[in-house]
Parts: sequence; C-alpha cells; structure tokens
Amino acid sequence: MRVVIQENYQNMCAWAAKHIADRINAHKENRPFVLGLPTGSSPIGVYQELVRMNKAGEVSFANVITFNMDEYLGLPHEHDQSYWYFMHDNFFDHLVDMKPENINILNGMAEDPEAECARYEEKIAACGGIDLFMGGIGVDGHLAFNEPFTSLTSRTGVRALTTDTRIVNSRFFGNDPEAVPAKALSVGIGTVTDSREVLVLINGHNKARALAATVEGAVSQKWTCSALQLHPNAIIACDEAACGELTVDSYKYFLDIEREERL
Repeated sequence: MRVVIQENYQNMCAWAAKHIADRINAHKENRPFVLGLPTGSSPIGVYQELVRMNKAGEVSFANVITFNMDEYLGLPHEHDQSYWYFMHDNFFDHLVDMKPENINILNGMAEDPEAECARYEEKIAACGGIDLFMGGIGVDGHLAFNEPFTSLTSRTGVRALTTDTRIVNSRFFGNDPEAVPAKALSVGIGTVTDSREVLVLINGHNKARALAATVEGAVSQKWTCSALQLHPNAIIACDEAACGELTVDSYKYFLDIEREERL
C-alpha cells in the first residue's frame, strides 16, 4: 500500500487529479478506460481539478466509462440529494467531452433493487473491469456504503445504513436524520478490490482513526477500509490533518518513501 501525504486538502486533491489524469492518458488498450467514482465532500476538489484539466486539454474523458459507487434507495434522479444529481452538478455537466452513455450510476428507483445491483456487476464485467476506483471513507472506515461488519468479499447490493451514517449525512437533509434514506444501493468491498487500482481519499482530523485503521490496523470487517491492505495497487492520498493517529514511525516512513510525490 502507498500512502501519499500532502500538506493540505488542496494539495491532496491536486495530486489525486493528476494521478487519475496520468492513468487515463497512459491508457493504450483497445477499449475505454473504466473509472470508478465516489460522492461526498472529499472528492469535490478532485472533480474541480479534473474539470480544469479537461477544459485545458490536459485530459480527455471521450474514451472513459464511469461507474459510481452508490446511490440512495428511493431517491429519484432529480432529487437534489441523489448521487445522480451530485455527480452531474459537481462533475459530469462541466466536462467538455464526457459521453452521457458512458456514465453509469445505480438506479435508486429500480423496481427490483437486487436485480439492478446484479445488472451493475454484469455491466462492470462486460466493460472489462474497473481500471481505477477512486473512493473516500467515513469516520468509521466504511468504503462506499459498506458499513462496519460488511463482508470484505461483498458484491454490489442493497445496504442498510447505520444510525451514525444517517446522522452524519443529515447535514444534507435539513439536519434531520429521519429524512436520510435508510437504505442504499452500493458496490461491494469485493467490487472495489477487484479493480486494477484503488485510490482512496482521506482528509481531516475526523478521519484520523479511520486512516490509522486502514494502514496500521488488522484486516477486519469492523473497518471495511482495511481490505485495502490486501490489494496489490492500493493508494491512500491524505492530508496532514488526517495523520494524527498514525504512529510516528509510519508517518515518517511514508513521507520518506513518497518524498518525490509531495507537492
């Protein structure tokens, strides 16, 4: 596992955006580059930088297929808190060459949610698998909507959200946890770790315990993010604020080994 520590959130986002753009630009296979994407506050700066790079001609999305991590169950596309809305508002609508038919987001209004999840897994496989999956984690280490104690081999499916997650997300729903959907559709931990490369963003003091568990803790269903330890091409991009719970030796090691990557 690589841990790339940047001084602040802005530098973390700039580094992650450049890494993604470099991977897209280096893609030479006779098929589109397949990119997994998250929602939430952590990736917004990455999306803004990728949009800038796209408009400047530094990276093209014309040959990129995207798959998003998750979607609330029961929210229509036009709801301003749906992840379909979030992705178009923060990213897709600002790219100059993103093809709408290449955007894949789970349908939270599907009549048969389980069938929708199975269809999603099948489409990922039909596209050749995901080349790079960018993600973020919650304060309890959950990756996508895979809450603590979700199987580390799980596939895309319906997930019940914990009270803690609904409380955290209630800031987007008028600070009313009951207004937050109780369930979501989400890729599984196994879906993410099947990707050829995984890039996870971790920023802020409130994510310090989760970062330490991801990097230094035991591989455990309690911290679903810890599954990244088993991936051959996992990268954590984080800011200094998130490093508060790392041991000094680990912190110094990653600064030393990744010294040329620091902005």
